[in-house]
Amino acid sequence: MLQLALNGEDRVRKWNWKTQGFKKRALKRMQKAKDIGRLAQELGVSRNTLYRWKDSQLRRAKSAREPEPREKKLEEEIQRLKESLANRTLEVDFFKGALQRVKARRQGNTATGGEASTTKFDARCSCKANSL
Repeated sequence: MLQLALNGEDRVRKWNWKTQGFKKRALKRMQKAKDIGRLAQELGVSRNTLYRWKDSQLRRAKSAREPEPREKKLEEEIQRLKESLANRTLEVDFFKGALQRVKARRQGNTATGGEASTTKFDARCSCKANSL
């Protein structure tokens, strides 16, 4: 049986399509091929076989890049801690600003005997708040 080789030349011998080298060369040609069905026919394999080889190659490449579960948990914890740090930084900035405003109000009121910005609670007071 006459088949086309992977480089396009006519060859008399049949390819052993079970070898990894054949599969790699077939997948390289598959990337450039416009008609996968014709390529499969040239190589003497089915279209499904070519796609199965492609899927298995992609799964191997994907699994090689996936982090281990422990690493994934650590990355999630790092992300959570970064978010927590950002929230705490915002809180600190807010309270610093509030403290600066309070200090500015106190410095503006330097006269003695002036009314305080906050009042002390007096239990004897007949305020509305005490009547509740």
